[in-house]
Amino acid sequence: MPHAITLNDITKAYGDFKAVDRFSLEVERGTVFGLLGPNGAGKTTLIKILTTLMRPTLGDAFVEGFSVLAQGKAVRRVIGVVPQENNLDRYLTARENLILHGRLHGMSPSAYNPRIDELLELTGLASRQRDFPDTFSGGMQRRLVVARALVHEPRVLFLDEPTTGLDPQSRRALWEYIRGLRRKMTVFLTTHYMDEADALCDRIMIMDHGVSLADGTAAQLKDAFSRAHVYEVEFRGDSAGHEARLSALPFVRSVVRNGTTFNITLAGEDSIKPLMDHLVGAEIRRICLKEPTLEDVFISLTGEKVRE
Repeated sequence: MPHAITLNDITKAYGDFKAVDRFSLEVERGTVFGLLGPNGAGKTTLIKILTTLMRPTLGDAFVEGFSVLAQGKAVRRVIGVVPQENNLDRYLTARENLILHGRLHGMSPSAYNPRIDELLELTGLASRQRDFPDTFSGGMQRRLVVARALVHEPRVLFLDEPTTGLDPQSRRALWEYIRGLRRKMTVFLTTHYMDEADALCDRIMIMDHGVSLADGTAAQLKDAFSRAHVYEVEFRGDSAGHEARLSALPFVRSVVRNGTTFNITLAGEDSIKPLMDHLVGAEIRRICLKEPTLEDVFISLTGEKVRE
């Protein structure tokens, strides 16, 4: 399948510091691609390069075959961008914000008016199109920003943390809308919400310190990093004595207690039977395998330390 986005050994350096270091990537057309990473990982730098807001120090990138270095104007014609902030014009109505965007892309009224009507209906904003963005909730403003990015029918849509600060209902509504874009265009998404990436993305890449750490579907990533066998055991009644006994077992790597429930990390598959043998006779309410989450994968790769 043709690639919508290609990065060839992209490097962005500030003196001796490399925000992005020889980063390469190919994103297939018509997919939802998620780029995850902690603060300072290089995600925003890559988006700025791909949207022609920043030039790389080394390498080149291509969007729908157009070089971000040599064909910036052509790149801007085929992309839509939803930034982290709701940067709507507060002195224009919702519809006027969309009209301005269409005119900036050289569209005629006969082209942009039907498109705007369609987008306002799709985003549930048709009844508020004559109102100013300051009167909208955060979720409504976010939907308007997405609609604005789609007026000129881009072939690639960049979503930079699109649901930050939204309530759960608004997040879910925007998720459904993004799902509807799948196959119609390529979506490049960055987010700090692991459940969002899990639900929306066909492919996920986790990066840190300017380099890629892991790449694949959510299921592939969780499967690849599920080597630590974690069982959740809930005991009946007083379970204080179990913590020390479980921690002393040679095949147990760690024990985390939460009330009467224990998360027990085993050394490997061979440790399951010895654990069961040890628990014979104990008053157990529940025991189950704890499946890894995308957040578990993310933390295992990027560490638990809080970033500034």
